[in-house]
Amino acid sequence: MPNRKPRPTLPTGLALMTLLALAQPLAWAKVGTEALKAKPAATQTKAKPGAAKALVKAKPPENKPEKGAAAPTSKPVAERPGPPPKGKSGRGELSTLIERTARQHGVEVALVNAVVAAESAYNPRAVSHAGAVGLMQVMPATAADYGVDSAEALFDPAVNVRTGVRHLKRLLDKYGNDYGRAIMAYNAGEGTMDRTNNNVTYAETLDYTAAVVGHYRRNGGTQPTDEAVRKVGSLRRLSYSGKARRLLKKYLDPSLLSLRVRPTLSRDYLDPLNHRAGPASKPMFELTRLPN
Repeated sequence: MPNRKPRPTLPTGLALMTLLALAQPLAWAKVGTEALKAKPAATQTKAKPGAAKALVKAKPPENKPEKGAAAPTSKPVAERPGPPPKGKSGRGELSTLIERTARQHGVEVALVNAVVAAESAYNPRAVSHAGAVGLMQVMPATAADYGVDSAEALFDPAVNVRTGVRHLKRLLDKYGNDYGRAIMAYNAGEGTMDRTNNNVTYAETLDYTAAVVGHYRRNGGTQPTDEAVRKVGSLRRLSYSGKARRLLKKYLDPSLLSLRVRPTLSRDYLDPLNHRAGPASKPMFELTRLPN
């Protein structure tokens, strides 16, 4: 056999050192991976500076209502009475009820029908923004004067019509069977009528009175209502003039009221027929401010 050269061998100590050098990076990499995996747990357990102080100052958790539970309120909220489920009262039954109740209390049937038509259009479940209820839109406070203590009871057509007709009868007696004033008082209230000496200029009341009178005439009413119509017209004009005065007082410059009117032409030319328009024409009057 041919003689082969022996491979060079490293001393034993040097070989061990080489193996250690190669294995050390792998060990450090494994240790680093395990440290990264354990870091979140260590972070959670490590307390931050001032954490104890923050825990002392923290407010106790509020007792919030559970899901679906009603939140507590500090003040009870007054709500308008809600209408009951829709009943089966037809227009014929309501007309019979109105006629019977009106005759029982000595009020003209045509007038009661006119009030019901203007107030609720024969809707027993009607509720106004002010809280008036039912066919004749009776206020719960007014109903209490006639022994009806429950607003829900006013949704009963019989209770509502009886209460409204009794109130209307009292107003007719108070104002000497004057339909115009009784209708106004039914809408605006007796206190307003007394304060204004029966001259209520509320647009809502005037519109309401005109509507009731219109329904009354179409229903075949026999009482004269021409005076009520004239009264509504005059109160409308009074209302418009009052609004105009308030607008003038609010927006008009008072200094404009201190003006002097001085004619700029001779007396003959003050006649509009003798005044000719043209480039050389002069104004008939000039307004100059008065000296202080």
